[in-house]
Amino acid sequence: MAALGAVRCLFRSYSRVKNAQRSHQMLVRCSVRTFCSGTQDNALSDHAKPQFTDPAVQDILTRITGLDLQKVFRPIKQELKPPTYKLMTDDQLEQERFIVVREPDGILRKASWEERDRLIQTYFPKGGRKITAPLIFMEENLKRVFSQDRHTDVLDLCLVQFEPDSSEYIRLHEATYEDLNKHGKYDLLRSTRHFGGMAWYLVNARRVDGLIVDMLKRELFQDAVSLVSLFHMVHPHSESAQEAASQQATGTNLLKIYSQKESQRSGFIDLALQAYEQTAAESAAA
Repeated sequence: MAALGAVRCLFRSYSRVKNAQRSHQMLVRCSVRTFCSGTQDNALSDHAKPQFTDPAVQDILTRITGLDLQKVFRPIKQELKPPTYKLMTDDQLEQERFIVVREPDGILRKASWEERDRLIQTYFPKGGRKITAPLIFMEENLKRVFSQDRHTDVLDLCLVQFEPDSSEYIRLHEATYEDLNKHGKYDLLRSTRHFGGMAWYLVNARRVDGLIVDMLKRELFQDAVSLVSLFHMVHPHSESAQEAASQQATGTNLLKIYSQKESQRSGFIDLALQAYEQTAAESAAA
């Protein structure tokens, strides 16, 4: 038991650090260098919205990530040590990472993302990173890799190859999350360092219906409740959040309110919820 507790603690810390990288795709969309949502509630100012690094947010994301020891301890080709990241203001970012290129005609300009990444890797090489991005990241190759359910491989390699605020990092994470959501393959990231980032992305995009259904089908009832609670934290002025607050709803009632007021797939959620309730009742009677 002590060993399992240590594993849970290690995985929780590891997951929090790694998840922080992926949320940067929402960061650039908001045109700021802080973690923020991609879909804004107009009635709520940005600084008041929950952030990815908030303890309450991290607590929910860590809990719904799960802990499958076979995934946690699966063999990997090379150890990937979690890097350390810090939030920066725009001014700090410009001062610390400002790179310029002088054209043949003498004009001095800011380096493009591709030029910046190439120069940084040339003068400050990072282990495992290539000067030229691997061909796996090309659009046509991504489709083939996704068809082989290698989404985790893409995200792992992306963490090594690109900086979190680069356009390629954002594009690849978004493409991966979109493919997983489209085909309902959420379980591929469950119990990995990438699951929390995917959930955060879908919550901010107000597209968690599929993930909720998946959780209910897998009898992860509390995870579904936690996900809806996170949705209400990020979108407190949504009709679902206001109704849940007025009723002080929890558990099954919270899911039903979300299904009625917010969901675009209420029929699927209702059916999944009914199936879960029936299974729970049969288990209790046995």
